[in-house]
Amino acid sequence: MYAMTGKLQAQPGKRAVLVDILLRAAKMVSTMRGCRSYIVLEDVKDETCVWVFEMWDDRESHDASLRNEQVRGLIAEAMPILAGAPSGSELSVAGGHGVNL
Repeated sequence: MYAMTGKLQAQPGKRAVLVDILLRAAKMVSTMRGCRSYIVLEDVKDETCVWVFEMWDDRESHDASLRNEQVRGLIAEAMPILAGAPSGSELSVAGGHGVNL
């Protein structure tokens, strides 16, 4: 199983717009092969920061989602709202509550 976490900084006053785009992305990828989870989180201490947690069957499924034209459109929509390059980490899922390996 493959997972990612991402940190995205919105321009001041634009976090709600970024969250809306990411929630639309979550709805879109939820129907794609291999997507187990796509969670959008607002940082409590930083009003410009949004975190995304994704879990996929494998990296190939995640990478395929990035080639989808609708997903690419949402990425293009989000780019002008970002205050900088996203950061994050690739993760290997060891297990836990709600995870069926």
